[in-house]
Amino acid sequence: MVEKKIGKIISYYGNIGVAAIELEGGLKIGDKIKIKGATTDFKQTVDSMQIEHKIVQEAKKGSSIGIKVKDKVRPQDVVFKITE
Repeated sequence: MVEKKIGKIISYYGNIGVAAIELEGGLKIGDKIKIKGATTDFKQTVDSMQIEHKIVQEAKKGSSIGIKVKDKVRPQDVVFKITE
């Protein structure tokens, strides 16, 4: 299993469970990710993603995206893409 850094959390909206992520690498629906920080450490599959409130299937490096997360995240937490 390989973990590759693809971005970091820039903000978290607790009321809707959405994380805003600044991407340094590509990401698409169905990818497995890991979010890791001082008190954050979980894995999940990306099942929905938005850019500027529009649903997208994939996002490229340099994009700012919003994804539903299953747990609380914090700014500066690091996002990794997991590949088998």
